Amino acid sequence: MPKNRIMLDVLKGEAVFPPPLWMMRQAGRYLPEYRETRRRAGSFLDLCYDPDLAVEVTLQPIERFGFDASILFSDILVVPHALGRDVRFEEGRGPLLTPISVAEIAALESDVFHVNLEPVYETVRRLRAKLPDETTLIGFCGAPWTVATYMIAGHGTPDQAPARLFAYREPEAFQQLLKVLADHSAAYLIRQIEAGADVVQIFDSWSGVLDDASFDQFCVWPVAEIVRQVRAVHPDVPIIGFPKGAGARYRTYRQKTGVTGLGIDWTVPLAAAKDLQRSGAVQGNLDPLRLVAGGKALSDGVEAILKALGDGPLIFNLGHGITPETPIAHVEAMVKQVRSATR
Repeated sequence: MPKNRIMLDVLKGEAVFPPPLWMMRQAGRYLPEYRETRRRAGSFLDLCYDPDLAVEVTLQPIERFGFDASILFSDILVVPHALGRDVRFEEGRGPLLTPISVAEIAALESDVFHVNLEPVYETVRRLRAKLPDETTLIGFCGAPWTVATYMIAGHGTPDQAPARLFAYREPEAFQQLLKVLADHSAAYLIRQIEAGADVVQIFDSWSGVLDDASFDQFCVWPVAEIVRQVRAVHPDVPIIGFPKGAGARYRTYRQKTGVTGLGIDWTVPLAAAKDLQRSGAVQGNLDPLRLVAGGKALSDGVEAILKALGDGPLIFNLGHGITPETPIAHVEAMVKQVRSATR
């Protein structure tokens, strides 16, 4: 493993200043070059499954901003799609799926899972060959709870009530679904690592809607199982967990899942983030809307994070994905401020 990928040093617990920098959803609609490639692709899933185009859009923010890490361009819902569920994306509506029934959980098509995902693995292989040597390559998957919410409701909902009700009413079937997703997500991450990913990240975008018992059962246990399975094959590859909205449960999540790095959202107080940092690297946590606003709101937000967390293991990032309306000039200003920071 090259020694100049500084994000890997941070994930080992080292304090690097200025910290390594990347953004969630950094290949996205705020970039005109992405919008052009997306237009040529036809559909969003076609873009995810076309290695030529997926490599192209993954490299766009690296070429423009020189981020320290590049994250595979794909989507968390390729996992249910590869398991035989219909997934489609409609402009203005987001992802749409046929809601899964109890009977259909047992019929998920595992045999063709890796065959269906081979274009993604090819994208990872090509990315590692094309990226600058110093750039960390991140693979990823969605956490089983978050992926399950879309499979059950058929679309995103504000509080994931359909999935929560399903879990309460059909506990055995729901646990079976989480187990299937955990096993296949682990296998998916292992293949990404074998294709060239240096780090993998597990996105749990909807962990914040659950009560204590459900958080432990639906968020923590499945991610811990993914971590266990990945580590059994690749014990030295760092794993970042991002349980958005976990609040006071971030510490429990880290302890029980065993993730290497902890992604934190923008609502986490910096004093609490500093406390979490004592147990290992943290990643985040600029409010994406500060990046949209720019000016003093942006510079103050960046400065506060660097001041509070810069003397420990920090990966500078947003507290969630960049939004499409973000001006490119504001991203440039953020990168410049982070890169030119002094203690």
